[in-house]
Amino acid sequence: MKALAFFAPLFRPHWRGLLLALVLSLVTLAAGTALLGVSGWFLTATALTALGVSFNLFAPSAAVRGFSFIRILARYFEKLVGHNATLRLLSDLRRWLFSALFPRLPLPDRSMRHGDLVTRLTSDIDALDTLFLIAIGPLVAALVLGGAVTAVLLVLLPQAGWIYLCAIVLSVLVVPAILAFSTRRAGIETVEAAAELRAHVLDAVAGHDDIVTFGQTAFVSRRFEAASETLSRLRRRQGLATSVAAACVQALTGIALIAIVLVGLDAHEAGAIEGPILAGIVFAALGSFEATAVIIRSIGKLGSALASAERLRQIATTPILVRDPVRPVPCPNDGTVAFEGVVFAYGDGEPVLTGLNLSVAPGEHVAISGVSGVGKSSLLHLLLRLADPKAGAIRIGDVDIRDMTQADLHAHVALLGQQSSVFLDTIRNNLLIARPEASDAELYAALAKAKLEATVRGLSAGLDTVVGETGATLSAGQARRLCLARTLLSPAQIVLLDEPTAGLDRETEAAFLSDMPNALAGRTVLLATHAVLPKGAVARELELVSGRLTEVSRSGLRDA
Repeated sequence: MKALAFFAPLFRPHWRGLLLALVLSLVTLAAGTALLGVSGWFLTATALTALGVSFNLFAPSAAVRGFSFIRILARYFEKLVGHNATLRLLSDLRRWLFSALFPRLPLPDRSMRHGDLVTRLTSDIDALDTLFLIAIGPLVAALVLGGAVTAVLLVLLPQAGWIYLCAIVLSVLVVPAILAFSTRRAGIETVEAAAELRAHVLDAVAGHDDIVTFGQTAFVSRRFEAASETLSRLRRRQGLATSVAAACVQALTGIALIAIVLVGLDAHEAGAIEGPILAGIVFAALGSFEATAVIIRSIGKLGSALASAERLRQIATTPILVRDPVRPVPCPNDGTVAFEGVVFAYGDGEPVLTGLNLSVAPGEHVAISGVSGVGKSSLLHLLLRLADPKAGAIRIGDVDIRDMTQADLHAHVALLGQQSSVFLDTIRNNLLIARPEASDAELYAALAKAKLEATVRGLSAGLDTVVGETGATLSAGQARRLCLARTLLSPAQIVLLDEPTAGLDRETEAAFLSDMPNALAGRTVLLATHAVLPKGAVARELELVSGRLTEVSRSGLRDA
């Protein structure tokens, strides 16, 4: 329940809608109970009329119609208001969670798979509607109406009233509580199993080519079937527990009705209660149990909802590793970059960078090479403040980047990474990510510098051509050039290129690197690459060795 309390501040803007839905739920249940009660009394009294009892048919028939219309209208507006308030709340939850998650990426727990993250952002939030939309309203309404019926019974049929009170309390509170307790562990396991199943699907889609190439289709299928069977088994267990609880509530309903009938017949024989009134009470008591079926179905999902809430809370409370300063300093309009004695390590691991020093002049193009895993990408990420060094400082101009806001820094520094994405959207929208206000002329100018203008102009829809997911409708070289054009469109004075030619053939790679000096002229460039650089591609070539940079010269290596 602590996880649910964590989300309480998000309820406040929606309390009016949720309260109105609760009132309408109560009106619906009360109208349904009154409808059954009046109908039972009316039918019984009508039957007795044939025996000579004088009876006014107009008033009760009007009451039946009235309660029927009230129930229909209240149910309609309950669904309308309740769904509207709940869906708005869930929408706010998604926006809030995404806002809370974004500054925490990449998450310190690198073991979290993308499929699990997607599950938390989608189905885990959807699971919360069990609480907001279904369970709370019927539970409160059943308690209020059950109390009203109990009060009437205690006045007219005291013995039956106590039995009814025990039955309604057991049905509305005790049985659901036992169900919630017994299914909590299964609910947690169900949420985890569902997340595991989604992760298997995403892994299979992402790795389809390798799975087929290495003949692992059968293995992946068996793994998926095992995960699917685990999820099915857990859901069957939850379904069985819910069915047992529902059967118990039906049994309690029957006991309450039998008690009312038996006690009522004795009272009727004694002349303490009239037959039509007894019939009305029996039907009203039956109607008061209407909400219990909804409660049981909802409580059966409570364990999963609580588990989902806890998973969302865990993400939202993950420590933010990089924070903006309390009193930020503006980022200087300067392309000078300096690393001063920078030491960096991931977590408690061995240092990747050890006392690294580097000075890059405004507009200078510098290449950094080194074996895989040596820390080239880490160096670039530190300049973007995706992480902070353990020691030392990184400066733009004469300002430490930790003294400026991340938004200001990212407006000054752009990254073209080896995994830069081409989104399933138009070419125009893929470019406008870098500068939303850019005109068509500016978009084509960036494409021209990236040597992609002719290709785009040759397309029937031009800038409005939709490219496939991850650029599937483009060649590898065209996708990289589109990402480069997006980087060029950015007003950033400092451009970081992290293996920008990864996945390209040698000819495309050479053409890309040869075009780079002109395309990025006037900007400070740090290029991390394994590629053999064409002559004149950069002003300096450095190699990262054992956490330090050494300059590549004709005579060998020397300190940078």
